[in-house]
Amino acid sequence: MSIDFTDPKPLYLQIAESIKEKIASGELQPGDQISSQNELAQQYGVSLITVKKALTELIRDGVLFSRIGKGTFVAKPTPAVDFTQHPTIGLVLSDLKNPYFSLILHSVEQKTSENGYNLLLSNSSQKIEKEESQIHRFREMGVDGMIIASTSHVYRATETIRKLRKENFPFVMVSYIEDEDIYYVGTDHEQGAFMATEYLIQQGYKQIGYISGEAGNLLADLRLKGYRRALEQYGRSLRQDFIFPLPMKFKDYDSGYQIGQQFLQLSERPDALFVYNDLSALGFEQALLDNGYRVPDDVAIVGFDDIEQGKYAPVPLTTIHQPTDEIGQMAVEKLMKLVAEQPVEIRTILKPKLVVRASG
Repeated sequence: MSIDFTDPKPLYLQIAESIKEKIASGELQPGDQISSQNELAQQYGVSLITVKKALTELIRDGVLFSRIGKGTFVAKPTPAVDFTQHPTIGLVLSDLKNPYFSLILHSVEQKTSENGYNLLLSNSSQKIEKEESQIHRFREMGVDGMIIASTSHVYRATETIRKLRKENFPFVMVSYIEDEDIYYVGTDHEQGAFMATEYLIQQGYKQIGYISGEAGNLLADLRLKGYRRALEQYGRSLRQDFIFPLPMKFKDYDSGYQIGQQFLQLSERPDALFVYNDLSALGFEQALLDNGYRVPDDVAIVGFDDIEQGKYAPVPLTTIHQPTDEIGQMAVEKLMKLVAEQPVEIRTILKPKLVVRASG
């Protein structure tokens, strides 16, 4: 099979699919040695790096295995897991280390256990290609449905997720997604941002800034709407120079710290900040404390998420609580209804809550 250089799908994934097709058709049998990396690069007209990436993907998925000094071989098919006794849900997480999604995991585990479901867990390590591969893998394994926390900061359905929807495969998103036709359980992000900003206004702060997500982050833009609405409702003007986008993707704490250092160099700065998420808020707070500033006396801070670390920060973080227990449980309930082909609302939006601590 030749690959299509006009296809937006990464070349290494096209090669991986081509090799899988050869195995499925019987052209390659378990135990067969596949062509060398140099030969594959010539066959597909790609670089060695692309071939190595494709083979690494297939080895990780158990499709191939390698023997040092001898080559790469077709693996024996993994015996199918017997899911007949209990239905099974696949949980695709963008990052197990992310404290917000670890809270979602806890509630999903609890709810699936209560209802006699098996739960399979995967971690995409914030790599969209790995996420798509794991979704495909779960379908091959025969799971009944999936709960997905996507790594995409675009917050629109990827081609893979759109395909699940088109084929009516049961799945529910627990990371924000803009598409109105995708099953989703989450928080009212705009209202949460409004509540955070309103609280700072009511505390008497005069100039309130916003630490946003990186450029193009739709969730950050949604929270910006809530921030803007609160300022307008209370007759405050919005200053663009008091909106600070995160400089790095997937490095929220480090980005918050970096903004904190830059913030202290400003000749004019706000006396309070609403921050896009808690990790960024904690990084920002630490930068201020490291430079001898006091929170909230010099600068007040309100975050968003209510992760565990916020409670134990040097200055415990005032924040917007996302009801992760409810999100995980309701996602499982919604998914069980989809598996049973019962009617269910597409989007479930839950109310956030203000948690007042010492930082604001």
